[in-house]
Amino acid sequence: MASIMNTMDTPNKILIVDDDREIRSLLADYLNNNGYSTITAADGIAMTSALDDNKIDLVVLDLNMPGDDGLTLCRNLRAKSTMPVIMLTARSEPLDRIIGLEMGADDYLPKPFEPRELLARIRSVLRRTHSSAHNGTGDAAQKLRFGDWTLDVTARHLLSPQGLIIALSGAEFRMLMIFLDHPNRVLNRDQLLNIMHGRDADPFDRSIDIQISRLRQKLGEDARSPQIIKTVRNGGYVLAVTVTKELLA
Repeated sequence: MASIMNTMDTPNKILIVDDDREIRSLLADYLNNNGYSTITAADGIAMTSALDDNKIDLVVLDLNMPGDDGLTLCRNLRAKSTMPVIMLTARSEPLDRIIGLEMGADDYLPKPFEPRELLARIRSVLRRTHSSAHNGTGDAAQKLRFGDWTLDVTARHLLSPQGLIIALSGAEFRMLMIFLDHPNRVLNRDQLLNIMHGRDADPFDRSIDIQISRLRQKLGEDARSPQIIKTVRNGGYVLAVTVTKELLA
């Protein structure tokens, strides 16, 4: 399967951030040989410099690094960008994965792993990002209003009822778009997993629940009694408000 190209028909550029030189070199060579362009960084300072100097399409970010760890770097990146992030974790405990997703990572991969598995994850995340950016609601909607909230589809952030800008991760943006595309319709976890991940979906993946929890937090929802994204007992989740589209001339 060919890699997804950007709008200039050039290879997607991947930033690999890991303090292990051998891993950086191995992954860079492997991804370069599979149609991607790569840049490597050994720490947060080098990562920031690479992001400032290059148009990066996706970051592969190690969790355990000296100085600012991957969670801190992911959180800082997510505060200002929706760039896709795949987190590499040295341990496979569920807590590590959950924390990584809560910090805004789009996917995670426990070490040790086969480079071809990372390649598959990169292709999947870029495919989902590409799809959500181009498909959206199927028309030229620039803003979607639901309840007292507004999603700016172009900038990919929320506007609160008070007019405050709320940043969204790439996964959070895609999840919210799914609900806005299917208002007042109950979607179960399997449906959400299939829409988010397609054939790559893992039936035991709990990322759906994590992303919905994060969305509710950003929408200021009471976890015990949410009013916008409601839980349907034995059914799934539903966006329980009307959605209106605002088109720009």
